[in-house]
Amino acid sequence: MAVSINTVYQTVLYILNKEQRGYIPPAEFNSLATQVQSEIFMSYFPDGNQLNRQNQNNTQNDTEFFNMFKDTAYKLFPFERNAAFTYNATNLGFIYAGAGVIYKIGDIISTYPGNPTYNSVTELVSQSDFNKITRSKLTIPTVQCPLAVTTQTTTLVAPSIVQQLLVKVTPFVTGMTLNINCLFEPTSPSWGFSPGGQGQYIYDTSTSVDFQLDVSEKNNLIINILKYAGVIINDPTIIQAAAQEAQQTSINEKS
Repeated sequence: MAVSINTVYQTVLYILNKEQRGYIPPAEFNSLATQVQSEIFMSYFPDGNQLNRQNQNNTQNDTEFFNMFKDTAYKLFPFERNAAFTYNATNLGFIYAGAGVIYKIGDIISTYPGNPTYNSVTELVSQSDFNKITRSKLTIPTVQCPLAVTTQTTTLVAPSIVQQLLVKVTPFVTGMTLNINCLFEPTSPSWGFSPGGQGQYIYDTSTSVDFQLDVSEKNNLIINILKYAGVIINDPTIIQAAAQEAQQTSINEKS
């Protein structure tokens, strides 16, 4: 369940206005919301790595609702989806032409046509390992055990104006398809509005975009947005209070 952009914005405004400390207009709030959501999303990876080490040392709580490693992995579900890649003959590899920006790639499935059809789990390796493995007769990839390496397109593919992720698979067979389990970067949240009769901002659900983060991140969003808001309105007391609260929350989650 996503976090309502309106709930977060109204809470931030309430806290700031409680003691007439200042006001954050929608445009500034949207910029802060995008930044904070990105920071929280990026924090899942080092946090997950740290919690996984606790699993390996048998110090992780493994009860149903208190396994923090599983909780962190669960928070990535909104950003995870299967993406179909298409072959680009110009760059001699597969590219993703769909919506969203890929952040990380996971399991790769190469589907080879024919009778029988093979849906093969494809191992992703470094360019160095790829060069070594494909040159050996003993380890040369097959349609049942294909190999993949990632690089970037050398020729731009319209409508993109920048280089794209390029996945090369060996062996390549004409007509084969590629599906990859990917993590996508968060969509930028936005508090949409329409102007009222007196120039006030009226919340507009049709033009708003909620946070993609799990509902459990609502407090973290509010606290960290307040931290940046304190910088904008030049109020060190808000910065200090929000920073202390964020630090204590982080300690509680990781201890």
